Amino acid sequence: MAHIHKDVDFTVSVFIVHNNNVLLRKHEKYDIWLGVGGHVELHEDPNEAAIREAKEEVGLDVMLWNGGQRYQEDVGAHKELVPPVSLNRHHVSPTHEHIDMIYFATARSHAVIPENDNDEWRWVTKNEMNDMDLLPDVKFYAGLAITTLMNK
Repeated sequence: MAHIHKDVDFTVSVFIVHNNNVLLRKHEKYDIWLGVGGHVELHEDPNEAAIREAKEEVGLDVMLWNGGQRYQEDVGAHKELVPPVSLNRHHVSPTHEHIDMIYFATARSHAVIPENDNDEWRWVTKNEMNDMDLLPDVKFYAGLAITTLMNK
């Protein structure tokens, strides 16, 4: 997807859990393990982006974790959104930043259908993450997603 702004874009990252494993995907451009995710498009909200990215990148229908919060029914023009687990702002190049909304989600199936045949992805346990070369924040959120959504 094209950038919405030349300096900063809103993005989503989704750590998907199924049977106490988290799905990690190797990013084709940066060659690092990440959760599923991408840019929030101009016509969508962050929840729609998170659900869309999961479907596009790995073929999974997901349910975003709402943190156990109770929500008011949508009233009038308001649409209640599942809040992200965390937010961060980081540079992806010297001249461009992402504001990333991090979500946890569950999938009813582990049957990944990758966007591209050469995509690399892996369902991993917390123990298996210890043997992977993961960025500290990815390891933290992937592990927290498993702990939080264990047996759900």
